[in-house]
Amino acid sequence: MDATKTDEREEAVATLGPFGSCPLPIFEHPQIVLGHGSGGKLSAELIEKIFVSRFRNSTLEKMDDQAVLEIGGARLAFTTDSFVVTPIFFPGGDIGTLAVNGTVNDLAMGGAKPLYLAAAFILEEGLPATELARVVDSMATAAQNAGVQLVTGDTKVVNRGKGDKVFITTTGIGVVDRGTQLSADLARPGDKILLSGFIGDHGITILSQRENLEFESTLESDCAALHGLVGAMLDAAAGAVEDFRVMRDPTRGGVATVLNEIAGRSRVGMVLRENEIPVRDSVRGACEMLGLDPLYVANEGKLVAIVAPEIADRVLAAMKRHPLGAESHIIGEVVQQPAGMVLMKTSVGGTRVVDVLFGEQLPRIC
Repeated sequence: MDATKTDEREEAVATLGPFGSCPLPIFEHPQIVLGHGSGGKLSAELIEKIFVSRFRNSTLEKMDDQAVLEIGGARLAFTTDSFVVTPIFFPGGDIGTLAVNGTVNDLAMGGAKPLYLAAAFILEEGLPATELARVVDSMATAAQNAGVQLVTGDTKVVNRGKGDKVFITTTGIGVVDRGTQLSADLARPGDKILLSGFIGDHGITILSQRENLEFESTLESDCAALHGLVGAMLDAAAGAVEDFRVMRDPTRGGVATVLNEIAGRSRVGMVLRENEIPVRDSVRGACEMLGLDPLYVANEGKLVAIVAPEIADRVLAAMKRHPLGAESHIIGEVVQQPAGMVLMKTSVGGTRVVDVLFGEQLPRIC
């Protein structure tokens, strides 16, 4: 073979890859930083340029909290999540409760009835067995309360100093037995944005425990399984489940990040009303003292739903009747423009852009 042509071919392979495809997106960060786990812009860049670009398919590209798959005539929801929270015990829950409820919630946000879980544990050498037993007891109680079974799992141990007590990865399967079609690309102008209650409780609780901060009011995580609330909402929309567009639980990155993701995927705008967004005085005070915005603080027992205006009032009424939705509000509307942006009408009469955080506001929060 001609040497010149050989050199040209090797250069082409280096540029296009061995299959002649387009070059993979360039990832501009030489090392992973905590901000890549924030749920914000750095997370989105990591997921798109490192993962999605290599595994691209129509299901993955939906970028929902779960994949809804047609298998044997049934619609199954499938999700996985990892939990690295520190400290592992906190008021309102622990890493075990969080692992079960977080996975149940990801299934529920797809309109699924959660059924089965798998769990993998990475344990650090030196972890007290009593602490591990306490975490597993919490998981067992949370699973029983949610009506799910843990049916398989795995355990690994790493050297002392190479972990942080315990990391848990949970995978969940549920069945979508209603006619719901929920996805982040389905929001439409005129839709209403519903929020199930007070925001920021979980994130501020974790931060206060981690940094030994004391506030006048008691702070407690809102960690809870939301499938019962979701069921009540879908029951209220009986005969019009197609008017449910999308549901999300605003964990990492908070309400602001979730709504920006939906606005971007659906190519719509959103207008929020600050006065309608419930924040506890204790959380608001802590955020003001620490320079944080409650809209970006993680929650573990709240959901955001976008529904057609025709069903918004009756869905809201159903939410308010449920213990986990008593403080629900319609916090805004979906609009045509500006597409991909979230705006907020402030309590003083102004308007501000609610953007996605670039880096990490509160690391290791879930």
